Amino acid sequence: MGIQRIESVVYTVDDLAENIRFFTDFGLAPVEATETRAVFATLIGQTFVLDTAPDPLLPPALEKTPTIREVVWGVDTAESLAELVARAGADRPVREDAHGVFHTVDETGFGVGLTLAGPTPPEFADPRTGNTWGKVSRWNSSVTSVGRVRPIRMCHVALNIPKAGWEEANAFYLDRLGFRATDIVKPMGVFMQCEGDDDQHNFLLCHRPDRAGCNHVSFEVPGFDDVIEGGNHMIEQGWQEARKLGRHTIGSNVFRFIHAPCGGRVELAADMDRVDESYETRVHETTPPHHIWALRSSREPEER
Repeated sequence: MGIQRIESVVYTVDDLAENIRFFTDFGLAPVEATETRAVFATLIGQTFVLDTAPDPLLPPALEKTPTIREVVWGVDTAESLAELVARAGADRPVREDAHGVFHTVDETGFGVGLTLAGPTPPEFADPRTGNTWGKVSRWNSSVTSVGRVRPIRMCHVALNIPKAGWEEANAFYLDRLGFRATDIVKPMGVFMQCEGDDDQHNFLLCHRPDRAGCNHVSFEVPGFDDVIEGGNHMIEQGWQEARKLGRHTIGSNVFRFIHAPCGGRVELAADMDRVDESYETRVHETTPPHHIWALRSSREPEER
């Protein structure tokens, strides 16, 4: 089965205290904190690493910090891990650290890690379903707030790459690491799915005219209410929304983006398309509309 999930994402940051406040507000669980480093975890045990003194063996940052430095992917078996490490390192150095993570670099220069995937995640409560004529799921009870929103997992990472050489950049993941392209948007980027997951995409390389850098990390929450309430909570805490609530065209997930002090944005996401082996790669000659719908209002901001 190969790669199962995102295992860890590593950032270099400038203001550690501000980042700790942001991701605490965002709902991640802190698992480590020093004067130079903080580590948070999702509900399924993935780690989100913020470091002001990054490992000197990481590849050079591709944009001015703060920014993303490495994505570590979790693999199902030791045999699969050894095979993927060999493929990734066929023409570039690979180093193993004391924790069993193998580190290398992709065609663009982003750090790539490979390690054994963490344990199988626990089960979570089903997301809320609505009532409609002929199909009632909620009897004799009212909807209340979901309360504190806690991201279940990092479901995908999106990175910006220069448009020149985009085919070679994608081939590193498709040919060496076993990803498959689910949607190829020629003017914009390639959506990829890892072998052990059924999300429409776990990874996205976005074409940019001449630059590489961080785009966003997406966090899955249980449902639509969590996307709304989680975003509202971040705004109440003083953080800035990057894009209004909407539903994507590719992937179909409901989304809300927040500017993050670690660089780029973070996304609250729910209801992503799931696709299996029968899903054929879609090739788009032009870029589809970014969203099926997005929140609009004719009311002035001060109105209540």
